[in-house]
Amino acid sequence: MSRPKLSEALQTADLIHGPDVLASAISRMGREIGATLVGESAVFLTIMQGGLVFAGQLATAIEADLEFDYVHATRFRGTTEGGELKWMRRPDTPLAGRIVVLVDDILDEGHTLKAIRDWCRDQSAARVLLAVLCEKRHGRTVPGLSADFVGVEVPDRYVFGYGMDFHEQGRNLPAIYAL
Repeated sequence: MSRPKLSEALQTADLIHGPDVLASAISRMGREIGATLVGESAVFLTIMQGGLVFAGQLATAIEADLEFDYVHATRFRGTTEGGELKWMRRPDTPLAGRIVVLVDDILDEGHTLKAIRDWCRDQSAARVLLAVLCEKRHGRTVPGLSADFVGVEVPDRYVFGYGMDFHEQGRNLPAIYAL
């Protein structure tokens, strides 16, 4: 089975947010998170794989004491439709009594993000803050889930780049595109 070519997708895709807009949004988010965490330390928990590109840049913009770990859980596994959540890796860092900053690339419908947030709460995290690079506002988000920190909004379309993939390609693009 051959996958679609990223180069062909980019020819017809629309640029939604360029590098300068994303850098500015990440800096703003870092200041907001830093202000929220004044005098406290937190576990900075990146959701793999999508959150990797964004999280690395966000972490350097936060002035707070952070301990790093990651979680890998997915419902997509290379597809565009979510299925059952599969845990690839849970964090090693104990979360009991800790503030957790849960970092991901996008809040779309939020099933995966909610499951990971709820797992952190089940581990007795004192507080779980959700930070996402982008958010789709479409009315299909899981009830009771919202991000505490949002970089940019994206349209209700298939988006990729800056951590989000196009058939497992393009996560390293320095901008966000939409088909």
